Amino acid sequence: MRSRYSAFSRRDEAYLLRTWHPLTRPARVDFDPGMRWTGLEILDKADGTAFHTAGTVTFRASFRGGALHERSRFERVDGAWVYVDGEFLD
Repeated sequence: MRSRYSAFSRRDEAYLLRTWHPLTRPARVDFDPGMRWTGLEILDKADGTAFHTAGTVTFRASFRGGALHERSRFERVDGAWVYVDGEFLD
């Protein structure tokens, strides 16, 4: 989660696509040129250890003017954790 937040902050499309589940991965990532990310707070996590094949991370990512609150689902694909999808909260 932290690495994907950093990739969004740096607009690193290649990394985001590489860490996105192949079944839900978009063709490209559209960045909002006015978006300025200012912080990440991990609120909760479930599963996602070396003994799991899936897990969730609940987080709040702050940006100038607001925040994104999401519960993200991750799965292990070919040994690597990838983002599947997320549910917006609040």
